[in-house]
Amino acid sequence: MKTRVAFTASRKAMKGCLLATFVLTAALGLSFAQGTPTAAPKVLADGNGAKSKRFDNLHHVRYIEIFLAAPDAKTGKLVAACYNTSAASAAIPASKDTAPQKLVEGLDFAKIKNEFGLLGASLNGPKLWMLDWIEVQVGVTREFNGMKAPWIAQLNMGKNSSVSESTPYKPMTIARKSGAGWNKGTTALLLDDAEGNTWIMKGFQLGLKPQHTYEQFVAAGASNFKKLPRGWKFRIKTLDKDLIETPENGVATIMPDEFFNVYDKTGPGMSNYKP
Repeated sequence: MKTRVAFTASRKAMKGCLLATFVLTAALGLSFAQGTPTAAPKVLADGNGAKSKRFDNLHHVRYIEIFLAAPDAKTGKLVAACYNTSAASAAIPASKDTAPQKLVEGLDFAKIKNEFGLLGASLNGPKLWMLDWIEVQVGVTREFNGMKAPWIAQLNMGKNSSVSESTPYKPMTIARKSGAGWNKGTTALLLDDAEGNTWIMKGFQLGLKPQHTYEQFVAAGASNFKKLPRGWKFRIKTLDKDLIETPENGVATIMPDEFFNVYDKTGPGMSNYKP
Protein backbone atom coordinates (compact mmCIF):
# COMPACT_ATOMS: atom_id res chain seq x y z
CA MET A 1 0.00 0.00 0.00
CA LYS A 2 -0.46 0.17 -0.02
CA THR A 3 -0.85 1.92 -0.09
CA ARG A 4 1.36 5.18 1.93
CA VAL A 5 1.70 5.42 1.21
CA ALA A 6 -0.83 9.78 2.44
CA PHE A 7 0.96 10.40 4.08
CA THR A 8 -2.01 19.82 4.61
CA ALA A 9 -2.08 20.78 1.16
CA SER A 10 0.86 23.13 0.96
CA ARG A 11 4.58 22.79 0.29
CA LYS A 12 5.26 24.49 3.60
CA ALA A 13 3.39 21.77 5.44
CA MET A 14 5.24 19.06 3.53
CA LYS A 15 8.54 20.38 4.83
CA GLY A 16 7.26 20.41 8.39
CA CYS A 17 5.69 17.67 10.46
CA LEU A 18 3.12 15.48 8.94
CA LEU A 19 0.67 16.46 11.64
CA ALA A 20 1.15 20.11 10.74
CA THR A 21 -0.01 18.84 7.49
CA PHE A 22 -0.81 13.34 2.14
CA VAL A 23 0.40 13.27 3.21
CA LEU A 24 1.13 17.36 6.54
CA THR A 25 0.13 17.89 9.75
CA ALA A 26 1.18 19.80 13.12
CA ALA A 27 4.19 19.73 15.31
CA LEU A 28 3.22 16.32 16.59
CA GLY A 29 4.51 14.62 13.52
CA LEU A 30 8.11 13.54 13.34
CA SER A 31 10.70 12.40 15.81
CA PHE A 32 14.00 10.79 14.98
CA ALA A 33 16.76 9.03 16.85
CA GLN A 34 20.28 10.41 16.61
CA GLY A 35 21.92 7.08 15.86
CA THR A 36 21.19 3.80 14.12
CA PRO A 37 19.60 1.08 16.27
CA THR A 38 21.96 -1.77 17.02
CA ALA A 39 19.36 -4.35 16.03
CA ALA A 40 16.53 -4.25 13.53
CA PRO A 41 13.31 -3.15 15.29
CA LYS A 42 10.70 -5.87 15.57
CA VAL A 43 8.26 -3.87 13.45
CA LEU A 44 10.33 -4.66 10.34
CA ALA A 45 9.22 -8.27 10.79
CA ASP A 46 5.52 -7.37 10.94
CA GLY A 47 5.07 -8.42 7.32
CA ASN A 48 6.34 -11.94 7.91
CA GLY A 49 3.53 -14.38 7.25
CA ALA A 50 1.22 -11.67 5.90
CA LYS A 51 -1.94 -12.91 4.24
CA SER A 52 -3.82 -11.46 1.30
CA LYS A 53 -7.12 -9.71 2.05
CA ARG A 54 -9.48 -7.71 -0.11
CA PHE A 55 -11.25 -4.52 0.98
CA ASP A 56 -14.17 -3.14 -1.03
CA ASN A 57 -16.21 0.09 -1.02
CA LEU A 58 -13.16 2.20 -0.23
CA HIS A 59 -13.92 5.20 -2.46
CA HIS A 60 -13.76 8.34 -0.27
CA VAL A 61 -13.03 6.37 2.90
CA ARG A 62 -10.91 8.48 5.29
CA TYR A 63 -7.71 6.84 6.54
CA ILE A 64 -4.19 7.41 7.78
CA GLU A 65 -0.97 5.52 7.27
CA ILE A 66 1.79 5.39 9.83
CA PHE A 67 5.37 4.75 8.70
CA LEU A 68 7.92 3.29 11.10
CA ALA A 69 11.44 3.71 9.70
CA ALA A 70 14.68 1.85 10.43
CA PRO A 71 17.60 0.32 8.49
CA ASP A 72 16.93 -3.04 6.90
CA ALA A 73 18.94 -5.73 8.69
CA LYS A 74 20.15 -7.31 5.43
CA THR A 75 20.84 -4.30 3.22
CA GLY A 76 21.35 -1.50 5.72
CA LYS A 77 19.09 0.71 3.59
CA LEU A 78 16.42 2.79 5.25
CA VAL A 79 12.94 1.28 4.94
CA ALA A 80 9.63 1.88 6.68
CA ALA A 81 6.91 -0.51 7.72
CA CYS A 82 3.55 0.93 6.65
CA TYR A 83 0.33 0.54 8.66
CA ASN A 84 -3.13 1.53 7.35
CA THR A 85 -6.26 2.11 9.43
CA SER A 86 -8.67 1.22 6.61
CA ALA A 87 -7.36 -2.36 6.66
CA ALA A 88 -8.16 -2.91 10.34
CA SER A 89 -11.55 -4.48 9.63
CA ALA A 90 -13.26 -6.14 6.70
CA ALA A 91 -16.27 -3.87 7.27
CA ILE A 92 -15.89 -0.16 6.53
CA PRO A 93 -17.77 1.96 9.12
CA ALA A 94 -20.92 3.74 8.00
CA SER A 95 -19.16 7.06 8.63
CA LYS A 96 -16.40 6.06 6.17
CA ASP A 97 -13.96 7.38 8.77
CA THR A 98 -11.27 4.98 9.98
CA ALA A 99 -9.11 7.77 11.43
CA PRO A 100 -11.14 10.07 13.72
CA GLN A 101 -9.77 13.59 13.93
CA LYS A 102 -9.23 13.69 17.71
CA LEU A 103 -7.37 10.39 17.73
CA VAL A 104 -5.08 11.49 14.90
CA GLU A 105 -4.39 14.80 16.66
CA GLY A 106 -3.40 12.85 19.76
CA LEU A 107 -0.71 10.72 18.08
CA ASP A 108 2.64 11.00 19.88
CA PHE A 109 5.36 10.16 17.35
CA ALA A 110 8.22 10.66 19.79
CA LYS A 111 6.66 8.03 22.00
CA ILE A 112 6.09 5.69 19.06
CA LYS A 113 9.69 6.09 17.90
CA ASN A 114 11.09 5.37 21.33
CA GLU A 115 8.75 2.46 21.98
CA PHE A 116 9.91 0.58 18.90
CA GLY A 117 13.53 1.78 18.69
CA LEU A 118 13.17 3.58 15.36
CA LEU A 119 15.00 6.21 13.35
CA GLY A 120 11.72 7.80 12.36
CA ALA A 121 7.97 7.64 12.87
CA SER A 122 5.69 9.68 10.61
CA LEU A 123 2.16 10.14 9.40
CA ASN A 124 0.57 10.04 5.95
CA GLY A 125 -2.76 11.78 5.97
CA PRO A 126 -5.51 11.94 6.89
CA LYS A 127 -6.45 11.08 3.32
CA LEU A 128 -9.41 9.93 1.27
CA TRP A 129 -9.11 6.81 -0.87
CA MET A 130 -9.68 7.52 -4.55
CA LEU A 131 -9.72 3.85 -5.54
CA ASP A 132 -12.69 1.51 -5.07
CA TRP A 133 -11.02 -1.63 -3.77
CA ILE A 134 -7.67 -2.98 -2.77
CA GLU A 135 -6.23 -6.42 -2.14
CA VAL A 136 -3.12 -6.37 0.02
CA GLN A 137 -0.91 -8.56 2.16
CA VAL A 138 -1.98 -7.89 5.75
CA GLY A 139 0.47 -8.52 8.57
CA VAL A 140 0.67 -7.72 12.26
CA THR A 141 -1.88 -5.21 13.58
CA ARG A 142 -0.56 -2.42 15.80
CA GLU A 143 -2.58 0.10 17.80
CA PHE A 144 -1.75 3.80 17.67
CA ASN A 145 -3.64 6.04 20.12
CA GLY A 146 -6.71 3.81 19.96
CA MET A 147 -6.60 3.30 16.19
CA LYS A 148 -5.86 -0.21 14.97
CA ALA A 149 -3.76 -0.40 11.82
CA PRO A 150 -2.32 -3.56 10.22
CA TRP A 151 1.01 -3.76 8.40
CA ILE A 152 0.35 -3.59 4.65
CA ALA A 153 3.65 -2.70 2.95
CA GLN A 154 7.29 -1.69 3.25
CA LEU A 155 8.44 1.59 1.72
CA ASN A 156 11.95 2.21 0.41
CA MET A 157 12.82 5.53 2.08
CA GLY A 158 16.01 6.41 0.23
CA LYS A 159 17.74 9.13 2.27
CA ASN A 160 14.51 10.33 3.89
CA SER A 161 13.66 9.54 7.50
CA SER A 162 10.05 10.60 7.01
CA VAL A 163 7.43 10.44 4.32
CA SER A 164 7.05 14.22 4.71
CA GLU A 165 10.51 14.58 3.19
CA SER A 166 9.39 13.02 -0.09
CA THR A 167 10.07 15.25 -3.08
CA PRO A 168 6.98 16.27 -5.10
CA TYR A 169 6.77 14.61 -8.52
CA LYS A 170 9.69 12.30 -7.76
CA PRO A 171 8.81 8.58 -8.07
CA MET A 172 9.66 6.10 -5.33
CA THR A 173 9.07 2.39 -4.93
CA ILE A 174 7.18 0.41 -2.32
CA ALA A 175 7.21 -3.36 -1.81
CA ARG A 176 3.54 -4.24 -1.99
CA LYS A 177 2.11 -7.52 -3.17
CA SER A 178 -1.25 -6.07 -3.99
CA GLY A 179 -4.08 -5.48 -6.36
CA ALA A 180 -6.07 -2.27 -6.56
CA GLY A 181 -9.00 -1.16 -8.63
CA TRP A 182 -10.91 1.86 -9.84
CA ASN A 183 -14.33 0.81 -11.11
CA LYS A 184 -15.91 1.84 -14.38
CA GLY A 185 -17.65 5.18 -13.81
CA THR A 186 -15.29 6.30 -11.04
CA THR A 187 -13.85 9.80 -11.37
CA ALA A 188 -10.08 9.49 -11.81
CA LEU A 189 -7.65 12.34 -11.13
CA LEU A 190 -4.66 11.94 -13.43
CA LEU A 191 -1.22 13.39 -14.05
CA ASP A 192 0.54 12.91 -17.39
CA ASP A 193 4.30 13.40 -17.16
CA ALA A 194 6.70 14.60 -19.84
CA GLU A 195 7.82 11.02 -20.61
CA GLY A 196 4.32 9.89 -21.53
CA ASN A 197 3.50 8.12 -18.26
CA THR A 198 0.11 8.52 -16.64
CA TRP A 199 -0.27 8.61 -12.85
CA ILE A 200 -3.59 8.04 -11.09
CA MET A 201 -4.38 9.62 -7.73
CA LYS A 202 -4.79 6.95 -5.09
CA GLY A 203 -5.00 9.08 -1.92
CA PHE A 204 -6.39 12.62 -1.66
CA GLN A 205 -4.66 14.63 1.06
CA LEU A 206 -6.84 16.19 3.74
CA GLY A 207 -4.38 16.73 6.57
CA LEU A 208 -5.54 17.93 9.95
CA LYS A 209 -6.18 21.44 8.70
CA PRO A 210 -7.56 21.02 5.16
CA GLN A 211 -7.06 23.96 2.82
CA HIS A 212 -9.70 22.69 0.43
CA THR A 213 -12.27 19.94 0.14
CA TYR A 214 -12.15 17.23 -2.47
CA GLU A 215 -15.04 18.92 -4.28
CA GLN A 216 -13.20 22.27 -4.32
CA PHE A 217 -10.04 20.62 -5.59
CA VAL A 218 -11.88 18.91 -8.45
CA ALA A 219 -13.73 22.12 -9.36
CA ALA A 220 -10.46 24.08 -9.58
CA GLY A 221 -8.84 21.36 -11.69
CA ALA A 222 -5.48 22.15 -13.26
CA SER A 223 -5.42 25.63 -11.70
CA ASN A 224 -4.61 24.00 -8.36
CA PHE A 225 -1.12 23.15 -9.52
CA LYS A 226 1.64 25.76 -9.32
CA LYS A 227 4.73 23.54 -9.39
CA LEU A 228 4.06 20.95 -12.08
CA PRO A 229 7.28 20.09 -13.93
CA ARG A 230 7.58 21.33 -17.51
CA GLY A 231 5.56 19.18 -19.90
CA TRP A 232 3.26 17.72 -17.22
CA LYS A 233 -0.51 18.14 -17.15
CA PHE A 234 -3.44 17.34 -14.87
CA ARG A 235 -6.76 16.00 -16.10
CA ILE A 236 -9.96 14.44 -14.77
CA LYS A 237 -11.58 11.45 -16.41
CA THR A 238 -14.62 9.30 -15.76
CA LEU A 239 -13.33 5.80 -16.35
CA ASP A 240 -15.05 3.96 -19.18
CA LYS A 241 -13.81 0.58 -17.95
CA ASP A 242 -12.35 -0.95 -14.82
CA LEU A 243 -8.73 -0.03 -14.10
CA ILE A 244 -6.90 -2.85 -12.29
CA GLU A 245 -3.46 -2.38 -10.80
CA THR A 246 -1.19 -5.38 -10.16
CA PRO A 247 2.42 -4.22 -9.65
CA GLU A 248 4.94 -6.44 -11.40
CA ASN A 249 7.18 -8.43 -9.03
CA GLY A 250 5.32 -6.97 -6.05
CA VAL A 251 6.94 -3.54 -6.37
CA ALA A 252 4.75 -0.49 -7.00
CA THR A 253 5.93 2.91 -8.26
CA ILE A 254 4.27 5.80 -6.47
CA MET A 255 4.66 9.58 -6.34
CA PRO A 256 3.46 12.59 -4.30
CA ASP A 257 2.41 15.90 -5.81
CA GLU A 258 2.92 19.36 -4.28
CA PHE A 259 -0.09 18.84 -1.99
CA PHE A 260 1.07 15.39 -0.88
CA ASN A 261 -1.72 13.69 -2.76
CA VAL A 262 -0.34 10.27 -3.71
CA TYR A 263 -0.41 8.74 -7.19
CA ASP A 264 0.36 5.30 -8.59
CA LYS A 265 1.96 4.81 -11.97
CA THR A 266 -0.24 3.14 -14.59
CA GLY A 267 0.53 1.18 -17.72
CA PRO A 268 2.91 -1.75 -18.36
CA GLY A 269 4.17 -3.35 -15.18
CA MET A 270 1.54 -1.62 -13.06
CA SER A 271 -1.97 -1.75 -14.50
CA ASN A 272 -4.12 -3.32 -17.21
CA TYR A 273 -4.13 -0.10 -19.23
CA LYS A 274 -3.16 3.57 -19.12
CA PRO A 275 -6.24 5.80 -18.67
